Amino acid sequence: MNTTFTKPYIARRITAGLIDYSIIYGFTFFMISVLGTQNVDGSYSLNGAPALIPMGFWFIMTVGLESGLGGTLGNSIVSLKAIPISGRNRKLSIGESLKRHILDPVDMFFFGIVGIITIKNTGKNQRIGDLWAKTIVVKMNTLND
Repeated sequence: MNTTFTKPYIARRITAGLIDYSIIYGFTFFMISVLGTQNVDGSYSLNGAPALIPMGFWFIMTVGLESGLGGTLGNSIVSLKAIPISGRNRKLSIGESLKRHILDPVDMFFFGIVGIITIKNTGKNQRIGDLWAKTIVVKMNTLND
């Protein structure tokens, strides 16, 4: 039986998301400005192989850091950690982390209201990505080794 206590940590989770996605979007916009080609309307876009660079960076910043080091940069700064729903203190697998983050656009839809509503209305304060990945988010200092 899982005895791990969870709380919504809405402000911390929003801050973590803002940190992570500010870095990801900043990198993406930088890459578009450096490697992008100008379109007829004056905007820029990445095409072909260079378009994979921002996707790879997203993967490293979210799935790579979470499964490799135990947390994204944002979560680490605000002292949160995603763990399996079992409550076991371990790094998430690549599959668990990918499931969590592949649904970030859904959870962040309309300024994050989807994620906030889901977190507030689930027993273990999970967003949609957490429900699919069977993960929870806890404060680091509440974990037992």
